[in-house]
Amino acid sequence: MTPTAKLALLTLPPVLAACFGALAAAWRAPGPNTSSVIQHFTGGIVFAAAALELLPQDRAHALFPVVVGFVLGIALMLAIRALSGAIETRFEAARLPVSLIVVTAIDLVVDGLVLGIAFSASDESGIILTVALTLEVLFLALSVSAALAAAGIGRVLSIVVPVGLAALLGIAAVAGNAAFAGLPANLYAALLGLGTVALLYLVTEELLVEAHEVPETPFATAAFFIGFIVFFLIEGSVKAG
Repeated sequence: MTPTAKLALLTLPPVLAACFGALAAAWRAPGPNTSSVIQHFTGGIVFAAAALELLPQDRAHALFPVVVGFVLGIALMLAIRALSGAIETRFEAARLPVSLIVVTAIDLVVDGLVLGIAFSASDESGIILTVALTLEVLFLALSVSAALAAAGIGRVLSIVVPVGLAALLGIAAVAGNAAFAGLPANLYAALLGLGTVALLYLVTEELLVEAHEVPETPFATAAFFIGFIVFFLIEGSVKAG
């Protein structure tokens, strides 16, 4: 099996999660409180991925390139935020959730590139990060499928579109891995810094912001820390095995 085929196979779980999420939402979309709990749980897992998997790798490299990566990551995420806002304004009156689909596609491409960076370090790092992003994709599929169903789109498209979006993550991961493998140490350190910021932004400015659109509950708050602990246990199991 070629390295590209192997990586494509290893990134299949997010696509399968999207299938499950889209099917679940097409059958019965989760309510706001359930969505909030899922977002908190997913946020905890993604935060743990940044804290336990990427940050230790950042500290293993020279400080300056990592800081440059942090700055570039902040600039990139703010630029994406501005672009997302413009897209949402442009398609605000559209019957179809075009803005949600486009913004989700952008998010998944960025996440796929971060995954490609992780696989460039090692298969182990990539697999561990895939676990975190799989749950993110599950929630995004739920959201997109529910929005399409609410817009009166048929069930088939409500399932196919989220799965197609999830495939972008795998494609971006394969492309990113091919582009980033073999880079000089300083450039790779900068990419690690950028990837760390991208994951932290996903948690603090997207998942948790949306989760707090409904009244906070103790269970939802606990779900964040449960997600962190779950990822901690998964990472420990993978590295021990």
